[in-house]
Amino acid sequence: MRIAIISGASSGLGMEMTEQIAKKFKNLDEIWVIARRREKLYELKKKVEKEQKVNIRPFVGSVEDERFLEHFERLLEKERPKVKILVNAAGFGLLEEIGECTRKEETDMIRVNCVALTELTNIVLSHMRGRALILNFASAAAFMPQPQFGIYAATKAYVYSYSRSLQMELKKRKINVCAVCPGPVATEFFDIAQKYKSVAFYKHLVMADKKKVVKRALKDVVAGKSTSVYGLSINVFRILAKLCPWSFILKIMQRM
Repeated sequence: MRIAIISGASSGLGMEMTEQIAKKFKNLDEIWVIARRREKLYELKKKVEKEQKVNIRPFVGSVEDERFLEHFERLLEKERPKVKILVNAAGFGLLEEIGECTRKEETDMIRVNCVALTELTNIVLSHMRGRALILNFASAAAFMPQPQFGIYAATKAYVYSYSRSLQMELKKRKINVCAVCPGPVATEFFDIAQKYKSVAFYKHLVMADKKKVVKRALKDVVAGKSTSVYGLSINVFRILAKLCPWSFILKIMQRM
């Protein structure tokens, strides 16, 4: 049985990934989708199965929950599917100055964005064989520190670095790993992120469409690219982050 596994599938980029993978990869028997919101997962299952000839298998739970991951690992060992695609899309961020939100919120960001992503990848890897794909959702925030988005940016820098290293290690197994690094995307993400502070005005100017971000990411990972960046403005930002002193850019960002 050939499957894809997608975390964070109940909304935003994870949901869009599920829909586009179901449409693009016709050789899959099932797509296993993971998220906390049962109702949203089953709505997704109904929608995709109506439109595409693939079975959607929902798993209700949180990837940061060790008991859930242990159950998921046992299930993989029992059923022994061939995992052809893994998408780590679960994650969240909060716009805040360091210490402004609760300690639990800060550590939860690290657990979900970094620890859970790493654990799920390790669990799934033993079930991936040649010509498989891994897409890890990082962010353009990974390219340099982000004032008032500090912990989130740090977690995404981890995802970016981890993905680039993993890509080199897995080349010999013909598994391509792509760090997806979008800028602001019009999803539910910012409904949660703005709990403490509002999004800077300039981010609204470069807000991307999730369909286009996901389409580019799938095109890039199939092409063997290690990083996927959508949009001219975000590509320019990436170049500036490489060429300009961070202290200079950070001062400008702090004033905006």
